Amino acid sequence: MKELIKVSGKKALAAFVDFPHELYAGDVNYVPELFIAQRDLLTPGKHPFYEHSEIQLFLLYDQGKVIGRIAAINNTNHNKVYESKDGFFGFFDCINDAAAAKQLFEAARAWLRERGLTKVLGPVNFSTNEVCGLLIEGFDGPPVAMMPYNAPYYLPLLEQMGFQKNVDLRAYRYTAGNYSDRSVKLMDRIEDRLKRNDIILRKINMKKFKEECNAVRDVYNKAWDKNLGFVPMTDKEFDYTANDLKMILDPEFCILAEQHGKIVGFALAIPDINQILIKIKRGRLFPTGLIKLLANKKKIDGIRILLLGVVDGYRKMGIEACLYGRIIKHFEAKRMKYAEASWTLDHNDLINKPIEDIGGKLYRKYRILEKAI
Repeated sequence: MKELIKVSGKKALAAFVDFPHELYAGDVNYVPELFIAQRDLLTPGKHPFYEHSEIQLFLLYDQGKVIGRIAAINNTNHNKVYESKDGFFGFFDCINDAAAAKQLFEAARAWLRERGLTKVLGPVNFSTNEVCGLLIEGFDGPPVAMMPYNAPYYLPLLEQMGFQKNVDLRAYRYTAGNYSDRSVKLMDRIEDRLKRNDIILRKINMKKFKEECNAVRDVYNKAWDKNLGFVPMTDKEFDYTANDLKMILDPEFCILAEQHGKIVGFALAIPDINQILIKIKRGRLFPTGLIKLLANKKKIDGIRILLLGVVDGYRKMGIEACLYGRIIKHFEAKRMKYAEASWTLDHNDLINKPIEDIGGKLYRKYRILEKAI
């Protein structure tokens, strides 16, 4: 007899966080999330998301063993921005069983329906500012930092329940020596032209991290205003994310464009910390995980180009090319082996074409699905 429960208390929350470790045991591409980070993310009061929105976690048991999990998410900020009644599902993991998956989703839909929501989208872990998307192409390797991973059978499970495509997301890969360095060669000339308009590029000043983040936050919320489902981060949400990233940040990979002291664009690439996390059993830092993390941090030889944005009024001036160029220069200087640019919208030719022109190869796709409640 299958038993569905609402997660309540530390023991159930730990079971919710740990279930993927059991589900993907033996999968060489699976990367465990850090337990502490996931626990805090899913604990009201720990993450600023809960100051304006709510979630409900569900676990499905079969003869005392967890066989599935899901989070129903009511992101009230999203619905205010888009004047919609959208609900979301996230943190979905399940054995390859249609009945089990249906039971999880029916529980999530009922919870969302009680709040007057009329459509469910996902997988989205809170919002598109966090991990989102279902892997549908490119199962041949582990995910890079802050990207999702799931088994190939997830898509058929969702489609059987009537979920349909909302949008696809792309991930591109560059490998050392196998891309065009045209943007690097042109960068000095373009930067000279930008300087005539008093626009300069520089790396982030870590000694003024708080002040720099305050300036970047405004750019972030403006540069992505027309992107898929984008919801501006609150000050506390942005600071929470920035403080997490600060622990792994290489300032040479965080490039700011500014004019008269005002930030008008930025690019951020982060080390592929998954190279280390994949070796940390069950995401526990203690007793040996922290040692692995500290000992291997400098050995990471891949990056994820996480963000690149320029505010309206400064686009198509060459700033984007220079931001990419700066990242490529440091990539070469550090003798990195690969970079992933992710994610981009499937239909966003304005972004996808320059990535492809430089030599990025489309190698993975993710999907956000939807269904009427």
